[in-house]
Amino acid sequence: MVWYREKGVHIAIAIILLWLTSLFCLLSLFEVSWSNPLTYLFILVQTHLYTGLFITAHDAMHGAISKSKQTNNLLGKIAAGLFAYNSYKKLFPKHHMHHRFVATDQDPDYHHGNFITWYFKFALEYVSIWQILLMAGTYELMLLAFPKPNVILFYILPSVLATLQLFYFGTYLPHRGEKQNKHHSSTQEKNHLWAFVSCYFFGYHYEHHNSPGTPWWQLYKEKEKMVNN
Repeated sequence: MVWYREKGVHIAIAIILLWLTSLFCLLSLFEVSWSNPLTYLFILVQTHLYTGLFITAHDAMHGAISKSKQTNNLLGKIAAGLFAYNSYKKLFPKHHMHHRFVATDQDPDYHHGNFITWYFKFALEYVSIWQILLMAGTYELMLLAFPKPNVILFYILPSVLATLQLFYFGTYLPHRGEKQNKHHSSTQEKNHLWAFVSCYFFGYHYEHHNSPGTPWWQLYKEKEKMVNN
């Protein structure tokens, strides 16, 4: 199959374009008002799209976007870079270490501690000083063209909230405590709508570890298999 005919490629490009379009519209066309419920709704929408960028990069790490390695890597690099200048090159080996050594001292995502200490360990593992400097520089450049409240609420804040979302639903909940199964992972109850809204089906985390090559938009099928077996 030619790469540009693959459904995974279409979905990955759609998420990237939705994030870019939403960000531009919210920065340039929306007037922030604390009394307007849409302000809060759009923060959540942009947070969800930020999370989608990371999930897209994650799928690329598993070769789940396209049968073409070059296409996977290209879309993964774009998606990771748009999410607060994450380095796909650095994320790739760490994520595969997580799968290989899940819930051990060699797992870069794992930590023996409470939510707060685990989150800060997680952040220190993946956030670099260069990312912070690049985000700060981008913020200053955006202020030359867009209102400050819009830049903070729709560019900076959603990136922080999405990091929390990814950590809570994709790392903390499925890996906290001792899990007596081969993947040392738990999974949320079957609820496809909540699974998508909360973290692109990554609450079905045991299913992901059991079938890492399954793209996020097919994980609900893995859940169905687990429930029916």
